[in-house]
Amino acid sequence: MNPESTAPLTRPGSGMVTGPGSGGADLADILERVLDKGVVIAGDIRVNLLDIELLTVKLRLVVASVDKAKEMGIDWWESDPALSSNSRRGELGAENARLRARVAELEQRQEETR
Repeated sequence: MNPESTAPLTRPGSGMVTGPGSGGADLADILERVLDKGVVIAGDIRVNLLDIELLTVKLRLVVASVDKAKEMGIDWWESDPALSSNSRRGELGAENARLRARVAELEQRQEETR
């Protein structure tokens, strides 16, 4: 048996070392392809009782890299306050301005009553 054929393989650019027979390279290739191209999974779940629809759940799942999602026009996480610090900054700045205006108004009223 040739010792070179059983040596671990290094996937270029990933730092991943795989040996013969391991699925690491295959899994990495699949994941890279999925993130590069994107995958959409869609499905509906309906619960009926005596032909009466009680519940409908519509599932839509998109698996893609951030770059691919932006390319498709999907960027909701950038404006979601729970996920984006930039969005929170704008929201906090607006709240801060409202509170400063309210404090100034209250201080002015207090000065007028003296």
